[in-house]
Amino acid sequence: MGATGKVVALDAEARHAPGRGRTPRVTLIVPVYNEQESIAPFLDKLSGVLDEIGALASLDILFVNDGSRDATERLILAAAAERADVSLINLSRNFGKEAALFAGMNHATGDAVIPLDVDLQDPPEVIIEMIRRWIAGAKVVNARRARRDGDSRFKAMSARAFYRVFNAMADQPIPQDVGDFRLLDRDVVDAICQLGERSRFNKSLFSWVGFEAEEITFDRPARATGETSWSYWKLWKLALDGIFASSTVPLRIWTYVGILMAMVSLLYSVALLARTLILGVDVPGYASTVILILVFGGLNLFALGIIGEYVGRIYTEVRQRPLYIVRSHHPSLKAKD
Repeated sequence: MGATGKVVALDAEARHAPGRGRTPRVTLIVPVYNEQESIAPFLDKLSGVLDEIGALASLDILFVNDGSRDATERLILAAAAERADVSLINLSRNFGKEAALFAGMNHATGDAVIPLDVDLQDPPEVIIEMIRRWIAGAKVVNARRARRDGDSRFKAMSARAFYRVFNAMADQPIPQDVGDFRLLDRDVVDAICQLGERSRFNKSLFSWVGFEAEEITFDRPARATGETSWSYWKLWKLALDGIFASSTVPLRIWTYVGILMAMVSLLYSVALLARTLILGVDVPGYASTVILILVFGGLNLFALGIIGEYVGRIYTEVRQRPLYIVRSHHPSLKAKD
């Protein structure tokens, strides 16, 4: 996988399904951005379940440093010098979590991958059951949040509203309360990496490719360390990207609105003509004229805004810029000893 972000086919020897004569290997993809306080607690917590995971599959941890400006890179490199299961990809700047996760999937070589957050809101102990379901035959194992203790009431309510709105419009719905934390078989990862769009909403792509899926539930705890970099504005932009990248329903809605407004305008014109013919010419009302101008003007601007969202994404796709650029790739330093 080069810096252009294009897909490189994996060697056939690296693409084994579980149970074919060797211990299956799972790659944890961990995107990080200014997470210096979370690296050590995350690795310590993960070490606590490695023995139980090791009875099922070998594990390697692929950190994707998404342009961090703190000591995140240095701490991960120090861990890679001590642990054979830790490696690091540095992106040239902050491209966003969706791009960082895609970079991780392109570089992961495990028989399955599990994206998860470094802040321990995705509990590592859940990985054990994911791997069991995968070994039993599931291609995708979704982890659904039964509780969201770390979220404010407004954030929890807005998240539920987003899932309802998205699934009402999307061609392929996404599971309710399932984030990026899930297990994806190598076949699924390869299919996702073939999708070349730049405006990516990974949750939708995970569902779009299909495959056999199972679901487990877990209680999502509060963030263990540091502060989230997800502001409400960033979440709003992510929601728009998800909707406009996954559905043309907003455009179709305005087709129906246009038809409805045309019919109403036609009926109003017929009624106005009949009134003029029967009662004679009347002085036109200033209030009704202003109201009609404002209503239709507002609707036109709103419709143009919807079209603009799609045109902007078309422009992004036409430029064909890479989704991310890799500055450096550090396999485990200990593995070289």
